Amino acid sequence: MSELRVWKYEGAGNDFVMTHDPEDRRPLEPREVTALCDRRFGIGADGTIRVTNDPEGRPFMDYRNADGSLAEMCGNGLRCVARFLHDLGVAPEQLEVRTRAGVRSTQLLADGRVRVDMGVPNFTKAAIPMRGPAWETFLREPLDLGGGVTLTASAVSMGNPHLVLFLDDDPDRYHVSHIGPVLERDDRFPEGTNVEFARVADGEIAARVWERGSGETMACGSGACAIAVAAEEAGLVGSRSAVRFPGGLLEVERGDGGPVLLTGEARGVFETSVDVGALVGARDA
Repeated sequence: MSELRVWKYEGAGNDFVMTHDPEDRRPLEPREVTALCDRRFGIGADGTIRVTNDPEGRPFMDYRNADGSLAEMCGNGLRCVARFLHDLGVAPEQLEVRTRAGVRSTQLLADGRVRVDMGVPNFTKAAIPMRGPAWETFLREPLDLGGGVTLTASAVSMGNPHLVLFLDDDPDRYHVSHIGPVLERDDRFPEGTNVEFARVADGEIAARVWERGSGETMACGSGACAIAVAAEEAGLVGSRSAVRFPGGLLEVERGDGGPVLLTGEARGVFETSVDVGALVGARDA
């Protein structure tokens, strides 16, 4: 038996299997992650978040995508960490959390939503990372999808790589499951990339997202930030944006030269104990 206490949390439909391991005794192996995230043989989630502590005593968000790969940042996951630790009674309403992209501040708001500091966006190819001269940017550039379809695209780092596609039509008209995986592994992105499909209309942004290592998800926090800042750079929106994904609405605010703030709902779904070894065996059978 490899019994493990787990919690499931979601933010705008972006869902995660959470574990609390403050003493860093129970890391998750990639195949355990894929088993836990499997929506047929496991619990089902877009990724796992093991909350442990860094050497300074801060919570550390050990996030893995559904395929078991490591990720630098997850905005909705970060919001869920803040809610999770507060629900456990081990953290205040304002908290600093270490991620692989650095330390980020979080705040539980009076209306029940969670706001997190997502850091400062970086548009250079070196930061994304994207092949080409380190200082160059890729903003509002034509991107040929083949079949006579060319879209305008921008690339940005929110601590993790993003490629934002600007659409003239409703995102539902695009084959995200076909286009997303091709662009995720595009040679221009040596570490892969998240891919956002976004249309700006009537003061709101409608979006879908293909997440690196997880596939299409109901929402993406860092993706919402990438869309908003790329749209602002393009002159399509102001410093505050509402990004609507299939799973719900996320609000993004970009300070003048400061960090990007992401706000939305996050809640616990359930908690349980699972035999991880049995899940792995069922999936591998």
